[in-house]
Amino acid sequence: MDDKKIFRASKQDVFLENREKVSITEVKDVENFDEKTIKVITPKGNLVIKGSDLHLQKLDLEEGKVIICGKIDGINYSEKVSDGKKGILNKILK
Repeated sequence: MDDKKIFRASKQDVFLENREKVSITEVKDVENFDEKTIKVITPKGNLVIKGSDLHLQKLDLEEGKVIICGKIDGINYSEKVSDGKKGILNKILK
């Protein structure tokens, strides 16, 4: 029997509900956030959510999931992946 490793490609889901709630999987960190912009770090690139009255409803980095609520005006991927700097939560919790 051959010893073969099976590699699974990570699957990222972004679900937008009524422009009021977005759920994102495969989240590594949240780099920064305020009520108008939230920047999420993922293996697929940085994800920027823009809107108003935005807040993190749920953040579970062990599970790799974030839920953001508020009025969502836009979701945009940036090809630039984080340069290794720690995100806001790591800065707060150190």
